[in-house]
Amino acid sequence: MEFMKTLTVLTTTLFLLAGARIAPAQDAASILKPPKGATVAIVVFEDLECPVCRRDSPLVTQAGKTYKIPVVRHDFPLAAHKWSHEAAVMAHFFDSRSKSLGVEFREYIFEHQPEITPENLRSFGEKFAAAHKMDLPFVIDPQGKFAAEVAAERELGIRVGIQHTPTVYVVSSKPQGKPFIEVEEPRSQLFQTIDAMEQQ
Repeated sequence: MEFMKTLTVLTTTLFLLAGARIAPAQDAASILKPPKGATVAIVVFEDLECPVCRRDSPLVTQAGKTYKIPVVRHDFPLAAHKWSHEAAVMAHFFDSRSKSLGVEFREYIFEHQPEITPENLRSFGEKFAAAHKMDLPFVIDPQGKFAAEVAAERELGIRVGIQHTPTVYVVSSKPQGKPFIEVEEPRSQLFQTIDAMEQQ
């Protein structure tokens, strides 16, 4: 009787562990999809303080323009980085004005990343806002809306199983073939991956 109880516990544990391994793949298939109306897109999870994200961002942008496909950017600030979360909140503030402005802000932050510190991040935000003839509010996120958006995007990444930044996917809404492919290093494979996804 005791043996049967032990066996049942072990079987249940193995089942739950297997489910934990399968869940990220299932979540990835449901999350990693092109925006409505697009067949193929690039989805990237990035951290604005990550040097590799800074290096790869122009390539991702260029690929989107070359193939005329959407680039969906998700903020995935890493706990080890001191100002990336605040920068992501700022980016969502600019997103709320227009998506293109949010993208431009992210590119601006990547451009100046080596110069940015937790102490001077706001001044970079103010300069960017001023260059676009707007003011950066003294309290950027009074209701916590933008921080909640960042947290939701990070949670998406966790559900997908993100292990590092940047993580870049080419995704497809076609019923045949793979729904998504992660673009590994070297990131120069991005263009070939898009070609393969469009041809499947």
